[in-house]
Amino acid sequence: MNGHDFTWDTGFDIRDDPSPEFIDAIRREYPTEREVDSTLTRKMNRRKGPPYRRPDLTEMSKMLDEFLGHELGSSHFEVRDLHWFTGGVSKIQIGFTLDRDDPAGIPRSEHLVLRMDPSEGSNATSRAREHELLTLMDGAIPVPRPHFLDAEGEWFPEPALIYEFVEGVTKPRATGTGRISGLGTDFGPDHRSVLAPQYLDHLSKIHNTEVSGRSFSHLQVPRTGSTESAEWMVHHALRCWEEDRGEDSPLMEVTANWLLNHLPELDVAGVVHGDFRSGNFLFNEESGRILGWLDWERGLIGDRHRDLAWITLPTMGHYDADGRYFVCGLIPLDEFFDRYTEVSGLTVDPERLRFYQILNCFTIIVSTMASSYRIARLGKSHQDILLTRVEGLVPVISRQLITLLKGKNA
Repeated sequence: MNGHDFTWDTGFDIRDDPSPEFIDAIRREYPTEREVDSTLTRKMNRRKGPPYRRPDLTEMSKMLDEFLGHELGSSHFEVRDLHWFTGGVSKIQIGFTLDRDDPAGIPRSEHLVLRMDPSEGSNATSRAREHELLTLMDGAIPVPRPHFLDAEGEWFPEPALIYEFVEGVTKPRATGTGRISGLGTDFGPDHRSVLAPQYLDHLSKIHNTEVSGRSFSHLQVPRTGSTESAEWMVHHALRCWEEDRGEDSPLMEVTANWLLNHLPELDVAGVVHGDFRSGNFLFNEESGRILGWLDWERGLIGDRHRDLAWITLPTMGHYDADGRYFVCGLIPLDEFFDRYTEVSGLTVDPERLRFYQILNCFTIIVSTMASSYRIARLGKSHQDILLTRVEGLVPVISRQLITLLKGKNA
């Protein structure tokens, strides 16, 4: 699979109940960032556990009381109005109100969101890393301010992040597009004209965030002038494929070898959102002002081309009646890169863009054909039906992947 004549001879069943030897072999073959390694190892060590059981709100209220009591110490507080949020594929989210006194003793109410994985998510990601990214970006662009973190799942069934609730909508109420996870939203010309400049400005600020010289607990800064950033991302995808897949795939084998043999060097290390598209930002429908960027679970420090390649894949945007593709449903593709360079001051390398487009297609197939399959098979998520449905993306993404491997535009 990996271009090093390394083969797995254990069969597919071991992925339902992986042995320590199996887990260690994959870890050695695909070294990646420390936090990614920790998150994926935790996933595999817990895989043989019971299927997902949704906790009721009474249970969650008790957990919140105990956790916040630990975090707030002797401060008086009350948790109320717990409710489930719908939407999203891989995460569980619960809204609630926290009543407490501020440092001056003045009572205040905060609307917050608790975010965590089910027993196993289609993207096994770190809440600690998401917390660190939100903290880093707070004040630079609109993001929900992080408040509390249970990094290891000591208080909740899984590691959990609590951040502020942000008002807003993900799409105009009048549109019927973007029903599945916000993909392919048609914002219409009026909203496009207001949202597009903000979209470019926020993307520029993310990619230009200074990371050199900073100290991080859960993020790692790859070395510029090296292939470290690309290698970490490729190994992450390959590791998930080997951990979760239920079948062989010649296309995935060819792609894995291509990726490992074409790792690009990093010119500038910057923040990468990982999923900077429609459905992942909230805006005021009347003013068009973006109020918050969500879902930083795929975020990292690395190559900006990872974001640029992701948001320009055909499945991420919207086509108008004339067949013109709009990046994130907002900016025509034939204008996007020039406008991005103008706003950000950063160049776009076509070869690196192609590399990350190929990697992104590979990653989507891993998530849908392997991870979603394994989770649905074992009953590890609250979204079994949706996870099974998104496997229908595999033929579409596979065609895009083949086109890219041939050196053509997707």
